[in-house]
Amino acid sequence: MKLATYKDGSRDGQLVVVSRDLSTAHYATGIANQLQQVLDDWNFYAPQLQDLSDLLNRTREGNTSKPRHAFGFDPKQCMAPLPRAYQWVDSMAFVNHQEVCHQAQNEATPTRLDTEPLMMQGASDDFLGACDEIAIASEALGLDFQAGLAVITGDVRLGTPPAQALASVRLLMLANSLCLRQPMTLEQTRGLGFIQSKPATSFSPVAVTLDELVFNGESVWDQGRVHLNLQSTWNGRKVGMCEAGPEMTFHFGQLMAHLCKTRNLRAGTLIGSGPVSNQNKSHGYSSIMEKRARETLQNGQPATEFLKYGDTLRIEMKGRDGQSLFGAIAQEIVSLDSARDACVYEG
Repeated sequence: MKLATYKDGSRDGQLVVVSRDLSTAHYATGIANQLQQVLDDWNFYAPQLQDLSDLLNRTREGNTSKPRHAFGFDPKQCMAPLPRAYQWVDSMAFVNHQEVCHQAQNEATPTRLDTEPLMMQGASDDFLGACDEIAIASEALGLDFQAGLAVITGDVRLGTPPAQALASVRLLMLANSLCLRQPMTLEQTRGLGFIQSKPATSFSPVAVTLDELVFNGESVWDQGRVHLNLQSTWNGRKVGMCEAGPEMTFHFGQLMAHLCKTRNLRAGTLIGSGPVSNQNKSHGYSSIMEKRARETLQNGQPATEFLKYGDTLRIEMKGRDGQSLFGAIAQEIVSLDSARDACVYEG
């Protein structure tokens, strides 16, 4: 099934079930109001939501009458599927990205890079919806996108090994883990962080259960990796068509197991893959930093600038049926003063 959260003026929005083709939705009211409620008692709520999902999909296939309160799905009305979370941890699961960036800076590749994942705690109190504007105070901050995947987990006990951890994956979605490269450089030299250099992360309109990754009886979810291409488009130009499966050094089970070595993970934990990266340069890039690193290695200096006001981004993954799997992250960069969607909640 596919789940989304619609804006309703509240902090946590309203949970909706979305049809497989992303054309139709239905409020989950009467089953559950918010996604965190479902995650807290997955075995109780998920079957009920699945029944509603099945009804929507049968309707689209012409096998039953339209549910009374179904409506056309609009990704512009979506918050992040989980608008705020108990925990958000991003990763560098694609080691090639790190290797290229270190080489460009004439830095030695860190030890254990391919044996122990690099993970970082992110801000989880506020996320961006897939079509929300990205507002920054100044272009000089060096805004960069990082296109990747993320899972939402159920409870994971301390010390759970990778294979068992995968059983706690509840939902999968796309992530754009934004970075401000100028303050990031300063924070790195101070030895702590990242704080100011990591603004709110954007997520795809819908989060999907793993059964949605089955096409003609074959699953593209294999041992914690998604074997599909991730498309990144910048100002209408496709800059990335990166394979998300084969070169993911650490699969999601390994990331989860690494995170829970010394602590429990509670239902609603978000774990990101970081930017998808391939050794084959023809696949493009999922982060401007990696593009700049390649330019430095080839020409001695970078040529590609970071994001500017008015720039647009589109991040999307299509299934083997050619249809958008999660919907697209489609955003515009704006100045802080002109941002339309700056939300201040009172209460």
